[in-house]
Amino acid sequence: MSDGRNGELKQIICIKWGTKFGPDYVNRLHAMIARNITPPFRLFCFTDDGTGLHPDVAVRPLPDFAYEAPVNTRGKWPKSRLWGDLGDVTGVVLFLDLDVIVTGDLDPFFTFGDPDDTVLGRNPNTPLEKMGQTSVYRMRVGKLAPLQQIFAADPQGVADQYRYEQRFVTRNAPGGVKFWPRGWLAHFRFHCVPVFPLNYLMEPRIPRGTRIVMFPGSLNPPDAIAGRWDEADPVRPPLAHLRALFTGDRREAPLKHLRHYVRPTSWVARLWRD
Repeated sequence: MSDGRNGELKQIICIKWGTKFGPDYVNRLHAMIARNITPPFRLFCFTDDGTGLHPDVAVRPLPDFAYEAPVNTRGKWPKSRLWGDLGDVTGVVLFLDLDVIVTGDLDPFFTFGDPDDTVLGRNPNTPLEKMGQTSVYRMRVGKLAPLQQIFAADPQGVADQYRYEQRFVTRNAPGGVKFWPRGWLAHFRFHCVPVFPLNYLMEPRIPRGTRIVMFPGSLNPPDAIAGRWDEADPVRPPLAHLRALFTGDRREAPLKHLRHYVRPTSWVARLWRD
């Protein structure tokens, strides 16, 4: 079975369901991977609609989901489809969220640690908890299948207890989890956007050594390019955003409004392309 080492095929997987992300996200992900990896590699997209995907993307149907996904709890629980049998995709796979930006060499994600390790990013939201981040993780296909069985027995109960699927994986992965070396991953809002008030003066930056920038939450690459905190926000120059604090033309409390400003980010536009 492939583990992406010593010239073997590097396998990357992603998942696309519903209408939130169109085929352009998958195609741009494929292009960014191709520019930052030593071949051979293949991107497998598990999806309910393969329309418009690049011909080099290997389209696979969404794995069976024989239980109801929780609807009253946050978290990307439909990603649990990937924890079990993936058909003809076997061996070691690197999972990437569709909204990441590849900024450096991806080869080390396949050589780090042991091929049987389940490797996650560190979640900067909870540094004391040491919770994993599943925007970028590596696993051997099928190793997380026991988690599917636990989850299937009581999906809403598991979601209520853990809130996020990444906490569930961190706490229950067979054999435990390891974390990528510090600095390989950057969280766009935490690590790239300057702190207030510098966020009004400087565009976000890529921290040195970063290989992948993640976009958890509602701020996605198109928002970073435009210069807005999420798609519901208007695009404003810095002074107009500050004036909105006093005119009442804002969607959040004053302190959040001040912090939640991002200048248009040129490197996202440069890197996030086919």
